[in-house]
Amino acid sequence: MLNIVYDCVGFDWDDDNLDKNWYRHDVTNQECEELFFNVPLIVANDARHSTEEQRYIALGKTDKERWLFIAFTVCTSLIRVISARDMNEKEARKYAKRL
Repeated sequence: MLNIVYDCVGFDWDDDNLDKNWYRHDVTNQECEELFFNVPLIVANDARHSTEEQRYIALGKTDKERWLFIAFTVCTSLIRVISARDMNEKEARKYAKRL
């Protein structure tokens, strides 16, 4: 599943998603990007939300060790973050098992 991320060449930030995560969850775009370059990174299909487009979820950490959950899609080799927030307890337990 990580191949979907490794095949990407950058990020897609437009007016619709540029600052959305900052206003909703105090997560910066830089933090979102950092998550994809740190290990461990857990990526899975998000079948529940993939009705109109293929969506994925990622559990990972920022350079400052902030643990985040990110919902994203891939558009022409670019990662488009849909939502980003701190991990909940269940997600954090799952992530901690990979450390």
